[in-house]
Amino acid sequence: MKEYFQLQFKMLNRKMIDFGMPLLIGYTLLPFIFILLTNYLFEKTEFANYAYGLLAISFVSKLSEPKRNDFLKSIFNKDKYRKLRITENLIYCLPFTLYLIYQKQFIFSAILNLFIIFITLFNFSTNLNVTIPTPFNKKPFEFTVGFRKTFYVFPIAYFLTYISVSVGNFNLGVFSMLLIGLTCFSYYSKIENEYFVWNYNLSSKEFLIEKTKTCLIYFTFLSLPIIIALSISFFREIDILIVLLLLCYAYLTTIIFAKYSSFPNEMNMSQGILIAISFMFPPILLIFIPLFYSQSIKKLNTILND
Repeated sequence: MKEYFQLQFKMLNRKMIDFGMPLLIGYTLLPFIFILLTNYLFEKTEFANYAYGLLAISFVSKLSEPKRNDFLKSIFNKDKYRKLRITENLIYCLPFTLYLIYQKQFIFSAILNLFIIFITLFNFSTNLNVTIPTPFNKKPFEFTVGFRKTFYVFPIAYFLTYISVSVGNFNLGVFSMLLIGLTCFSYYSKIENEYFVWNYNLSSKEFLIEKTKTCLIYFTFLSLPIIIALSISFFREIDILIVLLLLCYAYLTTIIFAKYSSFPNEMNMSQGILIAISFMFPPILLIFIPLFYSQSIKKLNTILND
């Protein structure tokens, strides 16, 4: 087992380096962002531990893929396989466990870890072997592919909205909307083949407008049930809701421009740091959005022959 975890550690390091992020910065920045987002969640709603538990289970459930576990069973005997699954699940859940202990949620932390151990008895795929219908057509591949990988997030977000309305907790409803925003944000981490961009009969400017328009329309479509429910139930806070919705639009626009500012390569470390800074100081988006836009135009001009 020791060799297995050493291999996993090396693979994680390699992913960071391939992303263009030095290991020292990666291992400093990621915990900082995790704590920052977690603090925000726990400050804004009294139901944070439930949302936190669902996020932890969703994160750990990736380890239950049948093909992956069939491979592990072919390497390890039954006892070692079971120990490995339990150890691996507990390690993946460790950041959530430590924060729950910090919040003095000892019982909830214990229940979460017992559940994490319990699910090692089962193997299930979070990617169903069926073609999940999506509300999108084939053109925006980011949303079609992303939705099929994260479809379970949306019922969770809508359920949190229902609880938010039921108990009169506006912040929990806001969290559910931001959860959808962050999920859509992740769809743009995948770089498409250069040929698919070249295939567009558009100028660079028209291409970026088309991509941004599609993203914002589909994000609005996915968020609409939450926006309507919160607008009706918390009408006095509708100005806050509008500001947060516009912020989601701004961040989605930023990630699209950032993606194509380094195209056909993946985003590098400096772009990742700039985006992380923008989460801490949103007004700086007024500088970053034009910056990424101008860089994107230059990169796309070489492909779209503008």
